[in-house]
Amino acid sequence: MKKIVLSPNPYRDRSLALTMRAKAFLEADGRETVISPVFVDVPGDSNMIPLRRAAEDAELIISFGGDGTFLHVARQVMDLEIPMLGVNMGTKGFMAALEPEDIGLVRRAAAGDFRPSRRMLLDVELRRADGDSVLDCALNDVVVKSDVSCIGLTITADGTRVTEFSGDGVIISTPTGSTAYSMSAGGPIVEPEAENIVITPICAHIMAAKSFVLSPARRVVVQTNRLRSRVALLSVDGTKAIAMEDGDEVLIRRSPKTVIMADMGVTTFYESAMNKLTGI
Repeated sequence: MKKIVLSPNPYRDRSLALTMRAKAFLEADGRETVISPVFVDVPGDSNMIPLRRAAEDAELIISFGGDGTFLHVARQVMDLEIPMLGVNMGTKGFMAALEPEDIGLVRRAAAGDFRPSRRMLLDVELRRADGDSVLDCALNDVVVKSDVSCIGLTITADGTRVTEFSGDGVIISTPTGSTAYSMSAGGPIVEPEAENIVITPICAHIMAAKSFVLSPARRVVVQTNRLRSRVALLSVDGTKAIAMEDGDEVLIRRSPKTVIMADMGVTTFYESAMNKLTGI
């Protein structure tokens, strides 16, 4: 029997109270469960094993926390294409299908009673001027930004210039990530199951620098211009930033992989976005 992996953020789910409720519901239905906390180790339970190992023979992963928790879990298992369900214990929680009061619905999810929502990913390659490269994959976004100084940026798609400006940086996001940093920087909200690449400048010094919504087939390149003593940093899905140097460029394109989220049909994306953005 395949198991259900429960992946809580212990900083959000104090004493794992909600996680243990879900575990009780699932085991009452005869499901095998394993708890794999993120961020910290929780001693005292031999059933808690590392997430990557637990996920290898799992049929569903349930995340307990905010969007950061969900991202952390997804980045560890995104190549396995195991359905993921988010239970929101954060603030906005755009990635979560359930709120704490909906916890009983984990039983339906474990039974496969959900709609698979496939989400586009972005493959990321930092190409160093010396020939080295760093590879990553983004569910939310790719950010190139300064530390404190203004930097110059040129963004191209399939070799054609899209925009060029000086400012704090640029966000290249997926539709899923359009409700994260990109939205805060003035970017558009895009249906999460759409397939687009969204380019959003951060505090550009020209009014003409606006967001662009591109076809998923585009090959986007971000280049920094004349950094000199300025610092440019690359971060993927909010992970630890990597310093860029003059001559480096970031190549971004649609990934062949996808992440599958479990849509429980509790609310529509539009209703959820309106509620979370207006505080209804």
